[in-house]
Amino acid sequence: MITTHGITVNFGIKPLFEDVSIKFLPGNCYGLIGANGAGKSTFVKVLSGQLEPSSGQIEIPGNLRMATLEQDQFKYDDCTVLETVFQGHPRLYAVSQERDALYAKPDFSEEDGNRAAELESEFADLNGYEAEAEAGSFLAGLGVPQDLHERKMGEIEPGYKVRVLLAQAVFGTPDILLLDEPTNHLDVHTVSWLEDYLGRLDSLVIVVSHDRRFLNNVCTHIADIDFGQIRIYVGNYDWWYQASELALQQKRDVQRKNADKVKDLKAFIQRFSSNASKAKQATSRKKLLDKLTIDQLPMSNRKYPHIAFKAERPCGRSVLRVEGLRKEIDGEVVLDDVTFMVHKGDRIAFLGPDARAKTTLFRILAGEMEADAGIVEWGQTITPAYLPNDNEMYFKDIELNLVDWLRQYSKDQHEQYVRGFLGRMLFSGDDTSKFAKVLSGGERVRCMLSRMMQVGANVLLLDEPTNHLDLESITALNNGLQAFEECVLLSSHDRELVGTTANRIMEFGPHGMIDRRLEFDQYVENVEVIAERERIYGGHAAL
Repeated sequence: MITTHGITVNFGIKPLFEDVSIKFLPGNCYGLIGANGAGKSTFVKVLSGQLEPSSGQIEIPGNLRMATLEQDQFKYDDCTVLETVFQGHPRLYAVSQERDALYAKPDFSEEDGNRAAELESEFADLNGYEAEAEAGSFLAGLGVPQDLHERKMGEIEPGYKVRVLLAQAVFGTPDILLLDEPTNHLDVHTVSWLEDYLGRLDSLVIVVSHDRRFLNNVCTHIADIDFGQIRIYVGNYDWWYQASELALQQKRDVQRKNADKVKDLKAFIQRFSSNASKAKQATSRKKLLDKLTIDQLPMSNRKYPHIAFKAERPCGRSVLRVEGLRKEIDGEVVLDDVTFMVHKGDRIAFLGPDARAKTTLFRILAGEMEADAGIVEWGQTITPAYLPNDNEMYFKDIELNLVDWLRQYSKDQHEQYVRGFLGRMLFSGDDTSKFAKVLSGGERVRCMLSRMMQVGANVLLLDEPTNHLDLESITALNNGLQAFEECVLLSSHDRELVGTTANRIMEFGPHGMIDRRLEFDQYVENVEVIAERERIYGGHAAL
């Protein structure tokens, strides 16, 4: 159990949240949600003891073990993968290290023997003899190959580091588990494994995530940071969304009724205050008016950008032909003999654990990179627009404010149009005076989406478009893609986005590629696809 008493966190004049007194109970999984900047990660740091609140207290029973998802990918570079996982249980790791050091002593004494016996007993009580098998099981479930388990963390790719740190967090079944964006950089099948694991866990779990389907599948409660407060709702994300929208609408209705009543009372008083026969009624209504207050709706942190893609002309029958595509990067073959056709009406989701392969494909299709071999042929009617996974080149060292930055890509050069467009994408007032080079990750993605919307494209290429976006922006993007009637080529770990957008799935594995005209949920459950996945992953394709 975690109990907070009057927690307030101030960064500057206005607090992120104040006087938060809530309980998190064991056996429940709480999804911590809120707009970017609302304080989700800050609150997790407060709960874990990494950050002192401005005021208030955190109460956690001393016998409970807490684990958090480490955010520093370089912290364990000198440790092996297995050692890194073991350190997720600090006491077990300390006992193991001391025990091994004793046995390594050349002058092992009787006192050392007594201490070793104590350590062996504690090691057994902590399930130390099953630790390596448990760690290996977690790593396998999270898609970390066996041949990496003895490698140093500094020698493996960032994508695998994230998975190892997640295995570290869940290792040893902690009593309290705090996970800040655990699904980042995980493929859809690994996320499914994590969902299954959390579903079987009896621990208290608090998770921050922008993955709506993940929140729906694992959460029993939602902790919502908004209006400077944290409120807990029973149910998953969809339940919270419906409940919060209903509560807000009810409050708006009450406010509107009160406003109408105030208007009627004022009109009556003004009309009859000088009428002797109605003076008593007017006075009575004036007293009622003085008592009637109109509660102003608090300013929510939540804001939804207006994302709408409008094609200037529809796609023709032939959209894209890719044949025999091959690309080698730093001596490694990333794409090999990739061949497919895109037809009118195709909305393709590219899946698979190798992010580099998907990004390389998108860059070649967008003309940012040359293939070593093969053909990329766009149809004559096609105008593509591209959202890259890495947008650094569009912002780094760019000495332009947002108005001038977007004007580079806009057919309408009038400042009023550009400012209006930026306003709909949540850049208003002083925001438009910001220099492009100082934008946050989420602001950059909103700028890149604004850039795409200027083109009038009939094919959208989106490589991990939800990275850095809050739930509100992801929802707006999802709605925009659903409303877009032309072709979409999409790479995303957001299964809700994939599930509601794609009608065709292409998955890259280490031993080949699958191409099926199926929606995502059908793809996951399809027996033929499951067998094919075992082939392209060498038999390791459990969902």
